[in-house]
Amino acid sequence: MTDDWRTDRIGTALSGENPTVLRRLTSSFAVIGDIQFLPGYSVLLVDEPDVQRLSDLPRPKRLSFLADMDRLGEAVERACRRLDPAFRRINLEILGNRDPFLHAHIWPRYEWEPADAVGAPVWLYPRDRWSDGQFGLGPQHDVLRAAIGSELDRLPATA
Repeated sequence: MTDDWRTDRIGTALSGENPTVLRRLTSSFAVIGDIQFLPGYSVLLVDEPDVQRLSDLPRPKRLSFLADMDRLGEAVERACRRLDPAFRRINLEILGNRDPFLHAHIWPRYEWEPADAVGAPVWLYPRDRWSDGQFGLGPQHDVLRAAIGSELDRLPATA
């Protein structure tokens, strides 16, 4: 499989060709991030490719997406807490500045992060962290992927 899925993350999730998908949720796809300088980084992708912002969804689906975000956040928190005793918290963000589709970022934060990064948004990390191959998603993340997926399976879907 090539990296062509990166140009249509939602379409390839819908067709089963996006290798980062952890689980299909009620209104979205839970995916593990392409970059893992903060292990467990995950993204929630809306399941409708043309939806650009939260307000584009009808209220029931909007609430369902937000419930999916909560579920993925809790799953990442549980998995990361179990795998790394230095886990601190989860940051949840819906930004929408670069990618033209609705998505939410789930960022685990750790005690071992550099002192100047701990209290700052993840986006202020040095640019080299975002492109350094040593942090790229790969087989070394299989245990983490399985842990997040298992936690998603344990947590109830939206009511």
